[in-house]
Amino acid sequence: MGARILVIEDDEGILAFLRRGLAYEGYEVDVATDGRAGLDIAVQRPPDLVVLDLMLPGMDGLDVCRRLRAGGDVPIIILTAKDGVNDRVIGLDMGADDYMVKPFDLDELLARVRALLRRAQPSSHPKIYQFADLILDSGTRQARRGDRVIALTAKEYELLELFMRHPRQVLTREVIYDSVWGYDFGGESNIIEVYVRYLRQKLEEGGDSRLIHTVRGVGYVLRQPD
Repeated sequence: MGARILVIEDDEGILAFLRRGLAYEGYEVDVATDGRAGLDIAVQRPPDLVVLDLMLPGMDGLDVCRRLRAGGDVPIIILTAKDGVNDRVIGLDMGADDYMVKPFDLDELLARVRALLRRAQPSSHPKIYQFADLILDSGTRQARRGDRVIALTAKEYELLELFMRHPRQVLTREVIYDSVWGYDFGGESNIIEVYVRYLRQKLEEGGDSRLIHTVRGVGYVLRQPD
């Protein structure tokens, strides 16, 4: 049996569509129609990935996302009927790794599921990256600054690994989009700024120096402070 996927969706038609499509691809699928039931299932049968609707009865999807993220780093794809950039970013702020706007194409969702599951797997040939006092382990997908361990979500890890593979090199927004997300969020999206902020908060916790710097009008660079 393949990876276990938990789908939390209150629309019975979409739920049946997803359960059938995911099961056909070989995944083991658990389903819930409200947030509290979904959280209970996540505790009883920890999933490898969660597909989560934002508009749920009772406990909404954002609260569910926040609680799932507080309990671990399971990859989360949010589904939303809202196509505004702010709605997408709010979900990502809560810890989601990806989003899709309804109506969505099943093949595209499956591709994103495969990508997130692949990225969540430990590398069979772990590599240790180091820059200044920052160390990134591709096997554990954790970063360290000194004795402090920094837990990363799937997208945070991918973004930091990109910087660690190209130290002192200015990375444009286009390069970051292509390398980390692999598809276009649209020029108006501030998804890169959101995730750079996440990384900075984690890397600079406790007063550590800033390593990811903004190059205005161009992108970002990993370098030591002046």
